[in-house]
Amino acid sequence: MSGGVALGRLTEERKTWRKNHPFGFVAKPESGPDNSVNLMVWNCIVPGRAGGWRPAITVKQILVGLQDLLDTPNPASPAQHESCQLFTKFVQNLVEYEKKVRQQAQKYQSVV
Repeated sequence: MSGGVALGRLTEERKTWRKNHPFGFVAKPESGPDNSVNLMVWNCIVPGRAGGWRPAITVKQILVGLQDLLDTPNPASPAQHESCQLFTKFVQNLVEYEKKVRQQAQKYQSVV
């Protein structure tokens, strides 16, 4: 994804987020010392459920857990219907599913 297209999309997503986002969640683009906004780097907060945090869980475990959720989608609760259909039929469509995942990863790859 080129920088211009990505910036345009992130600008729109930021506007949408500011108008409507889940309670307790925070997603803000990074601000520079000159108060410029870097839409390519975001600081986010994902709240845990009440009583769900245990002091024994480390930041590393949380991040690895998020990565695991991305690597192993839950077909009972899909975020993307089309990808979920491919995943649930992975025996026949594993190659197509992995191709779609790679396309999404390339499309939204980190610039950091």
